[in-house]
Amino acid sequence: MSKTKHFVLIGLGSFGTAVAQRLSHNGCRVTGIDANPQRVEALKDILYAALVGDATDYHALEELGLEQVDTVVISLGEDLARSLLATLHAKECGAKRIVVKAISQDHMKLLSNMGVSRVIFPETDIAVQLADQLTWTNVLDVLAIDSEFSFMETAVPNSMIGKSLQEADIRRRFGVWVVGLRDALTQKLRMFPEANYVFTDDHAILLLGKTTDLEKFRNLE
Repeated sequence: MSKTKHFVLIGLGSFGTAVAQRLSHNGCRVTGIDANPQRVEALKDILYAALVGDATDYHALEELGLEQVDTVVISLGEDLARSLLATLHAKECGAKRIVVKAISQDHMKLLSNMGVSRVIFPETDIAVQLADQLTWTNVLDVLAIDSEFSFMETAVPNSMIGKSLQEADIRRRFGVWVVGLRDALTQKLRMFPEANYVFTDDHAILLLGKTTDLEKFRNLE
C-alpha cells in the first residue's frame, strides 16, 4: 500500500484482538488500548503501540491523536455504557471514522444516532450469512456495501448455462450488473465480461445491485 494506514483499537477482547491481528498482518500500523494488562501484554509484539488505559477516560483517548488516524475501532465487550462513552469521546477527539461493535439492537440504534461510520453486530451478521448460505447453496458469498446495495457471488443458474451474457439479459430482467465471472477450476476472475461471453457450469457470477434485486436472482433455477 502506498501509505501505511493507522488504526486505533479500543478494547482488545476476542473481537478486538482478531481485528488487530489481521490489520497488523495486512501491514497496517495498529495502536491498541485496553484496561486489562494481560490483553495488552499478549499483543505487544504485533501492535505498533500497546497501551493499558481506561477507554472511557477522555484524556486517555485525547493522547492517542485520534484525529490523525484512519479509523478507530471500538469493541468493549458487553458494557453498553462504556462503549457509548468511548464512542462519544472518540468523536470529541476528532476521529474521522469510527467503527463500533454493537451488543444489541438498541445499542445499534444509539450508535447510529451518534453518527458513527459503521456498526458491526457480529452475532447477527454471521447468523444471517449462515442462514442465507444454508438456504441458497448456490450463493458463494455476499458483501453488503450499504443498507441498499450488495455484491453477490453465485453459481451460474442452470437456465443460463450455454447462453451468452447478452442472451441471459440479466441487467434488464433483474436490475443487477454482472461485474465479473470467476472460473471455478482456476479461480481466475474475468472483470466486466463482453456481451458475447458464454456462461458454463464452471463459472461463478459476481453481481452488483440492490439487495432486494439480488434476492430475486438467487431464487433463479
